[in-house]
Amino acid sequence: MSETSVAVHADAELLAQAVAARLLVKLLDAQADRGQAAMVLTGGRIAAAVYRAVDALPARDAVDWSRVDVWWGDERFLPAGDPERNETQARAALLDALPLDPARVHPMPASDGPAGADPEAAAAGYAAELARAARPGHAVLPHFDVLMLGVGEDGHVASVFPEHPVHHDSRPVSAVRGSPKPPPVRTTLTLPAINTAEEVWLVASGADKARAVAMALAGAGQVQLPAAGAQGVGRTLWLLDRAAAADTPPRLRSLR
Repeated sequence: MSETSVAVHADAELLAQAVAARLLVKLLDAQADRGQAAMVLTGGRIAAAVYRAVDALPARDAVDWSRVDVWWGDERFLPAGDPERNETQARAALLDALPLDPARVHPMPASDGPAGADPEAAAAGYAAELARAARPGHAVLPHFDVLMLGVGEDGHVASVFPEHPVHHDSRPVSAVRGSPKPPPVRTTLTLPAINTAEEVWLVASGADKARAVAMALAGAGQVQLPAAGAQGVGRTLWLLDRAAAADTPPRLRSLR
């Protein structure tokens, strides 16, 4: 049964440092258990701060980065290298500084990639790449040790927005048209795919996230508040700063 826990840190800087330390430990533990590790990255300000904090930690070099698979939870359907792409952000903040195996880094397709300007084809292509990395047999997704998500002010995670048609897509990867946040076209893992991860971490910073965080932890419906529907198979971990946790009942918080 999945365990849900909440850890609250004093401010955004300490939150980023704590998430970075947790991430390194998780990757090391996965490599000790399985010989390899897989992480799913997100975008946004706090994510970029986490990646920079990972880069600054001496323990970074304890991970065998050549045995780490890197995936993304969602992407803005823009040309490769566009500064608004989550991939571009992650590469600049961390990935370009790591000795990763390029074959194990799996960015979502860009709008000028092989699929062209067709986000549905791009989503299908990413689903096929996930399936190729899955365990032999009938699995359509690889093992994800940790999947990180930001939480939007409206409670969206990845590019799964409240009341959006993507909720009705049972495929692991969906094209998103008409996103309420720019750019309007994106690709995203769906909630069923997100929820196959061993651990799902929801990372939120700032007072503008407090209402969504509190509603999700109170059990809101996932169509109205997608963050409420994101759950790891083994563990769901909410990682917050005090501002983002301001509306969350104290009994749910573990203050750090």
